[in-house]
Amino acid sequence: MTTEASVRAFFSSPQFAVVGASSNRAKFGHKVLVWYQAHKLPVTPINPASATISTSYGEHPTVKSVAELPEPTQTSLSVITPPPVTLEVLKEAKRVGIPAVWLQPGTFDAEVIKFAHGKDTDGYAGDVIAGEGGAGSEGWCVLVDGEKGMREAGKL
Repeated sequence: MTTEASVRAFFSSPQFAVVGASSNRAKFGHKVLVWYQAHKLPVTPINPASATISTSYGEHPTVKSVAELPEPTQTSLSVITPPPVTLEVLKEAKRVGIPAVWLQPGTFDAEVIKFAHGKDTDGYAGDVIAGEGGAGSEGWCVLVDGEKGMREAGKL
């Protein structure tokens, strides 16, 4: 499947979640969460260290892990974590049946990519957006490429 097709599949989910969501406006975990909120998409922040996340859209309760999502098989996941954490997030996403993940720039290394694209081995089984491509200079990023993906999925 092409990355463009994976983006369409990602946005076809009825729910979304952001792993690494943050109240700190300078962090990408905050910027990505606010992007979903600004586009009126149902999004759950995931942060094991914070009970709530504050954005310009208010206070939002978090869940501590991907496994705590109320409907994981109906939820696409944006990941904004360091590569070692991302690998564990992907393993958990596989266990609970997350259909698609978007690995933001800086969240992956060779080991993460190998697992993420390892459908034919023991890797992650869903759609993956990561790596080179997209409209930005650092690869596929929901902040840059998300609206096009939403349009193509019929959500804009």
